[in-house]
Amino acid sequence: MPIEEPVTTDQTARADGGLHRPGVLRWLWYALGGGLPGRHRAWVLHDTTTGNWGVRHVLRAVVQMSVPIALVLLFVPGPFWIRGMAALGGLALGLIFSVAYMTETTEHRVKKAGYPVGTAQAVRDEAQRARSAERTVKLRAAAAKRAARYRERQGR
Repeated sequence: MPIEEPVTTDQTARADGGLHRPGVLRWLWYALGGGLPGRHRAWVLHDTTTGNWGVRHVLRAVVQMSVPIALVLLFVPGPFWIRGMAALGGLALGLIFSVAYMTETTEHRVKKAGYPVGTAQAVRDEAQRARSAERTVKLRAAAAKRAARYRERQGR
């Protein structure tokens, strides 16, 4: 079975004609776990692989948890401070689980958008390699510059 080359967000955006960000209602549906139409395919990959993908994931998790938290605050009998503490505890526990399964959840979103499993991680890994290579080049250039200054001061 041949292994497919991972597709980067830029390649997908070019192939699909650009990133089509969903509107507010579609984004809420997406944040609650729903799928998006095919034209948002590249955006889903971008959303799960961009530099701040972890923050985006936590934001989606908070949106998902807002519904049960609102229900607890509104309909559970008792003093408001007890309901508030229960909601806060539920939010904390939910965020712990959400962060624990962050990579699996984002891979599922990417799979739902039509990409092979592992694409999001492959794109993030490739971006990390590119950032590391760029940083290495900058560090080597800075080291060469310092070495040249040192040789100049030493008169060599």
